[in-house]
Amino acid sequence: QVQLVESGGGLVQAGGSLRLSCAASGNIFSNTAMGWLRQAPGKGRDLIAAIKWSGGTTYYADSVKGRLTISRDNAKNTVYLQMNNLKPEDTAVYYCAAGYGDFPSAVWRYWGQGTQVTVSS
Repeated sequence: QVQLVESGGGLVQAGGSLRLSCAASGNIFSNTAMGWLRQAPGKGRDLIAAIKWSGGTTYYADSVKGRLTISRDNAKNTVYLQMNNLKPEDTAVYYCAAGYGDFPSAVWRYWGQGTQVTVSS
């Protein structure tokens, strides 16, 4: 079992920045995949960034490359998503997830509660 708790969402103006955090506990291993997925109103849940707990491999969706950075702090058991130059289309509920497999086809087994990010124009 893995438990995930997100924080850091909020309201920001276009061009601004936010950092999301995901505190993980439970059975985390070096090959565990940690991902950030988002779901905009009326749309499906899409993977936007992912990292192996070992830190060696990362993945970014084309829509966020160059603006978002995923990282992890093993000492704090926390995964971060630094989001810069935010756009109104980034508005969504952001979920932290843990799973197994290679990106972008990892199977996400554990989910956080989600945190709302709203970007105003």
